Amino acid sequence: MIPYGRQTISDEDIAAVVAVLKSDFLTQGPAVPQFEQSIANYCGAKYAVAVNSATSALHIACLALGVKKGDYVWTTPNTFVASANCARYCGAKIDFVDIDPLTFNLSPEKLEEKLKQAEQKGCLPKVVIPVHFSGLSCDMEKIYALSKQYNFKIIEDASHAIGGRYQDTIIGCGKYSDITVFSFHPVKIITTAEGGMAVTNDPELATQMQLYRSHGITRDADQLLEESHGPWYYEQQQLGFNYRMTELQAALGTTQLTHLDEWVARRHELAHRYDALLADLPVILPQHSGRDYSGLHLYVIQLDESRTSLDRKFIFGELRRLEIGVNVHYIPVHTQPDFQALGFKWGDFPHSEYYYKRCISLPLYATLTDAQQDQVVNTLSQILTGIAQ
Repeated sequence: MIPYGRQTISDEDIAAVVAVLKSDFLTQGPAVPQFEQSIANYCGAKYAVAVNSATSALHIACLALGVKKGDYVWTTPNTFVASANCARYCGAKIDFVDIDPLTFNLSPEKLEEKLKQAEQKGCLPKVVIPVHFSGLSCDMEKIYALSKQYNFKIIEDASHAIGGRYQDTIIGCGKYSDITVFSFHPVKIITTAEGGMAVTNDPELATQMQLYRSHGITRDADQLLEESHGPWYYEQQQLGFNYRMTELQAALGTTQLTHLDEWVARRHELAHRYDALLADLPVILPQHSGRDYSGLHLYVIQLDESRTSLDRKFIFGELRRLEIGVNVHYIPVHTQPDFQALGFKWGDFPHSEYYYKRCISLPLYATLTDAQQDQVVNTLSQILTGIAQ
């Protein structure tokens, strides 16, 4: 089976993890701060807070921005459920903004339209979470301008997008947002096994997220609210969580980061090959921005219904049967049963739903060979032309 995504692990990665296993610290040692500083330096940001998943990073980002019961948080339906669940963990009300049908990202035009309506109803969002789907940045300059007009905060869900750029800025630099979140799941661009990072330029937000990830506890003498009882003293200053990243994960992340640029460049090579190899098939290829540089976590095609009568379920099943590990990203969040129980329904966000019914994610990862990619394309071609065995 050729998977749709997979990690790349080197002897250097293994040696880094083994070194931690032989060290004095498996958790709460020097490797996590080193990884945080490496990510901050790469992005050109001031602070980075490592956690055990991007879901945790989204949660503490919402908490640090003061999201609470009664607040509204908006995101896109075309994402993994964590982008919406993070607001619900805080007791907030979640809502969605439909996508641009060309980029599959949150549409700034739909956002502006929805903001105007919400202003009249008195239910403007406290936070908007744009998701950089497949690694391509949302149009952050437009979203940022709207945030100033309508007074909301921005969390960039860049789980797909580390190593990418928006215009002339590195994704994560914080020019157009308050906090940026990265994911290091094994199918992402670099991995720590499980893991995530929240990046910000605001020292208060960084401090709050550091508290929330570790039980709400601090030992920092400068942050204590009461006089210290001695060198053992710590304070729980708020209700937090155990969202810490381990030293093993951080050591792996630090060595992985050294390959980030070459791996993203290889993904671009593969995407350009897909563009050429798939050009004559009855599929719609993803749009590539001439202005922005995608992290290219995913390469997503859509079936062109005007040129094929085959449905997505059949094609998906045949690809899997022939050991091409395709996937679908994403089932629109608002259509999940748990969200329908909140009042959402099919038909609420038509662009996201139309995209979902036609999309297939093809294999894409840094160690995918040209021969494997040819196998993917040839298999898909045979299915579409009815000659697959």
